[in-house]
Amino acid sequence: MEKFTEVQNTIPPPALESPVLGTGAFRRLERLRRAHGATWDSPEDPNDPYNWTPSRKNLIAIIYSLGSLVTFMSAAMIAPALKDIMHDLNIDALTAQIVFSVVFLGYGFGPFVVAALSEMYGRRMVWIYSQVFYVVWNALSPVGSNKVIIIVGRLMAGMGASAGLALVGPVMADMYGKADRGKSLAIASSLPYLGPALGPILGGVVTELLSWRWVFWIMSIICAVLAVASILFIRETYTPALLRQKAAMSSTSSRTLTGDSPRYILGPAAPSLMNRLATNLLRPFKLLYQRPIIQVLAFAQGLNFGVYSLLLSTYATLFQGSKYHQTRTQASLHYFSITVAAFIVSQVGTRIEVVQVEEVGDEEEEGIPEYRVPYLVPAVLLVGIGIFLYGWAAETALHWIVVDIGACILNIGGFAVVQGVLAYQLDEFGDYSASAGAASRLLSYLMGFVFPIFAPALYNAVGYGWGNNVVGLAWVVLGFPVPVVLWVWGARLRGIHWGKAGRDGEV
Repeated sequence: MEKFTEVQNTIPPPALESPVLGTGAFRRLERLRRAHGATWDSPEDPNDPYNWTPSRKNLIAIIYSLGSLVTFMSAAMIAPALKDIMHDLNIDALTAQIVFSVVFLGYGFGPFVVAALSEMYGRRMVWIYSQVFYVVWNALSPVGSNKVIIIVGRLMAGMGASAGLALVGPVMADMYGKADRGKSLAIASSLPYLGPALGPILGGVVTELLSWRWVFWIMSIICAVLAVASILFIRETYTPALLRQKAAMSSTSSRTLTGDSPRYILGPAAPSLMNRLATNLLRPFKLLYQRPIIQVLAFAQGLNFGVYSLLLSTYATLFQGSKYHQTRTQASLHYFSITVAAFIVSQVGTRIEVVQVEEVGDEEEEGIPEYRVPYLVPAVLLVGIGIFLYGWAAETALHWIVVDIGACILNIGGFAVVQGVLAYQLDEFGDYSASAGAASRLLSYLMGFVFPIFAPALYNAVGYGWGNNVVGLAWVVLGFPVPVVLWVWGARLRGIHWGKAGRDGEV
């Protein structure tokens, strides 16, 4: 049914004219005007997030990075306390692994909602509400000493914490052009990569000194402080949301100055809130089945994250067990090997990636995602090497430093895979990178949920050496071909849109 819709009493702005309209900066402004009904006043407009001062960008990046740090810490924080949780809740090892890994289901499905709402209303408010959601559910998880409550609480807290996964990359893309995207990801990833070490260390120390329940409550307190900082210091970064607001303000100002009343014509009604929400919620699912390139990226990230979560869930118990006889706190310190790997990737690896993409040209030109692929080749090789070294060093009870070196190599490769895939994805999907990320990460967190559940049975049956042989063989057969597929057929896969999916993920 048609309804009266308002026609603004404003003359549509002419196409941007400039002697250098052909340059990437002006083409971007014209593209924004056509898409959102408004654009920035010039390529140097200070309201454009691209032109914000470095200090403002860095502050926003740090706050979002701290949110991601909470996400990574939450996943690993109870690993050293699993035996205590088993005892206090009277549950078996399988249920304890479900308590540990169910948070990954929240990480898998939460970004679908977070991405949809952030592309409707912008990043800021979605980020703040997600933090509050996490604080409440994480604090409720240990209440009552009930396995159902802790499993449901971990699941819901994971959905809240998933904003740290869904929004950090897109927010960096909001503030930085393609040429600087590798550097921006280095800023955003430096703090989160401390999470795999700080989470277990916090969990081990707090469990020994207080109780495993205080691990949850301390994390909720930290996130509550971060939510307050987000309210005070974060500004909206999502360009479509900012330009929609600018267009609305321009329309209101124009009617105020002219004294005209709004004119109406017959036309289709504007989409309702529910229709808009449904469209945005379905976008990641549509991307997943309509874009083969997303399926390839999802498979690569899924297998990689499954291996990572398997290591994360068993690392502390390895050193607490019969081979090394270490305390909870001593065992948790070994997670620093993961942080060392993350630091190397975020600082050294990022610089290597930036050098590789310098040939793309002007930062506003359409980047070629396949320029990210060479970075993935050593990454997948290092994951394979690390799997075998870690497994056999643990099996033969070599000095703990050898086990840590194997884990470090594995994670250098794993984090580099994540970084390369994320950069590829941001180049391809632009404004819809949050939805693309939600789609590609779904398989990651499903595998992150499944792998830790079968890990104890696998290692108990065949040991760490042959167990990692199984995992390593799967990686060689399924993971090694990924860079080849992206390099040889990536452009062709990006061009395939089953259904009505379009460029930049429009569906």
